[in-house]
Amino acid sequence: MAAIKILWVDDEVDLLKPHIIFLESKGYSIDTRISGSEALEAIDEELYDIVLLDENMPGITGLETLHEIKEKQANLPVIMITKSEEEYIMEEAIGSKIADYLIKPVNPNQILLSLKKNLDHSRLVNAKTTSDYQREFRKIAMDLSMINSYDEWVQLYQKLLFWELELEDIDDTGMFEILTAQKTEANQQFCKFIDRNYSGWFDDEEDAPTLSHTLFKQRVAPHLKEKQPVLLVVIDNLRYDQFKAFENIINNHYKKVEEDPYCSILPTATQYARNAIFSGLMPADMEKRHPNLWLNDTDEGGKNMHENEFLEAQLKRLGLNINHQYHKITNESSGRKLAENFKTQKDNDLTVIVYNFVDMLSHSKTEMEVIKDLASTDKSYRSLTVSWFKNSPLLEMIQRGQEMGMKLILTTDHGTINVSQPSKVVGDKNTSLNLRYKTGRSLSYEDKDVVAATDPATIKLPKINMSSSFIFAKGDLFFAYPNNYNHYVSYYRNTYQHGGVSLEEMLIPYAVFTPR
Repeated sequence: MAAIKILWVDDEVDLLKPHIIFLESKGYSIDTRISGSEALEAIDEELYDIVLLDENMPGITGLETLHEIKEKQANLPVIMITKSEEEYIMEEAIGSKIADYLIKPVNPNQILLSLKKNLDHSRLVNAKTTSDYQREFRKIAMDLSMINSYDEWVQLYQKLLFWELELEDIDDTGMFEILTAQKTEANQQFCKFIDRNYSGWFDDEEDAPTLSHTLFKQRVAPHLKEKQPVLLVVIDNLRYDQFKAFENIINNHYKKVEEDPYCSILPTATQYARNAIFSGLMPADMEKRHPNLWLNDTDEGGKNMHENEFLEAQLKRLGLNINHQYHKITNESSGRKLAENFKTQKDNDLTVIVYNFVDMLSHSKTEMEVIKDLASTDKSYRSLTVSWFKNSPLLEMIQRGQEMGMKLILTTDHGTINVSQPSKVVGDKNTSLNLRYKTGRSLSYEDKDVVAATDPATIKLPKINMSSSFIFAKGDLFFAYPNNYNHYVSYYRNTYQHGGVSLEEMLIPYAVFTPR
């Protein structure tokens, strides 16, 4: 491997001889120049890996040289070395995207550390991350065998997501494969946990986690009793890992004061989970209390057309007499319009924004080849979500909210999972169409592949008829009919679906932020 080439620019280069000898003993190759103009000539003639640049030189200054270097080679890292501690010099250098900033006198180890940080960073991080996960792997495996409560599942899932995000950029694909296998095992155990415990949460709500229908009452309503206006953002179909991937963008405008994921109800589908959030009721109770607003799977019409009416009824039940506005954004133009006119929300105690982009993205992955290619893995799916969020009208609304002093609550209705394994199911023509759950009469299925509710009332779901039942696909399974089976499986494999039982669909983000 060729030696790393360093250009060191300093008008007192003779005084640097001990440093240069030290670095050469570590395998670095060093060229020296005594002025900014000489340095600019040198980088035109030679390829350097990094530049050490003195700030205070006769002729062109270090800052001027830095600007010229960046114009010639924007990606060439430059470490600025200076005697001055003046703040404007630091700010100017940092604004010009320097790699590091060292204040004289510097010792050889300081320079070596800075070089390693900038030139050997990826290799060192890869090695450290891999060794850290190898140690953590054993602890996660042990936790998996003993886990027995909802809170423990949240902690384990957060740990798995932490390592997924840490390992996604390292070169050792073997480590990522081990983590993927560990996530698969975790989902298998989580499905058993839900099968054993989910129905009991409705018998004993005191010990139940926060669920879709209790989210508003338990988590949002207390903030509405304070004087600060609240901006509630519900991003449809947002997984916890997607939230963690773009959270740092929000942190530029808001400071996080609370993060505590909650649990989506079953089915983990918009018409059930999101209506439950806004109504504060489980679907069976929505059907009883609001027969004019609730639609079952087999009913015609939009299933999420009455969220604002549900919200108004819940606010009334909770005794919250507040000014509120509800906005559902389903396309770029309506999002842009609300962002441009966001000051119209200034008199609201509560502004609700339901944003549908991520849900549309997951459906597009099923239907459009270009999206299938762009979001072929969870990593690329996260990346696409971050790219959207960074350039979206939603971020503009969040910025406007920060300027208007609004508290931000960000959450979702359910997550999604990349499905890979088909499971055969048979039902009559009135069976629901969703790939991750089915409801209907006389369903035939593989017992091992599903969490079943033969009596929907036990999990507060409506019965479409007397013999209706629900089944929910476990893990990364998806339901396929025997008719035209191979085509169906080929079309839907490696697409993002929701409605079933998995960590990705059920343990979902909820976070509270205050304006910076």
